[in-house]
Amino acid sequence: MLELCKSVLNGVHTDKSLFRKELIKSMSWLTAEDQLKFQTWVRNHFTQQHADVIEEILDTKYQFAS
Repeated sequence: MLELCKSVLNGVHTDKSLFRKELIKSMSWLTAEDQLKFQTWVRNHFTQQHADVIEEILDTKYQFAS
């Protein structure tokens, strides 16, 4: 599932709205362990382009399934 989530974000990274939606969706699907790996990957690959979205989604108190 982690690799699928990475693939999806890579596919939508040019559209901020889709990126945001897919980031939220991905976080809700992943286990707590995979969420941490995914967050690190997202920050490493997309911070320059989507820092505001990453801060909103990953640095807030969103409740994700784990």
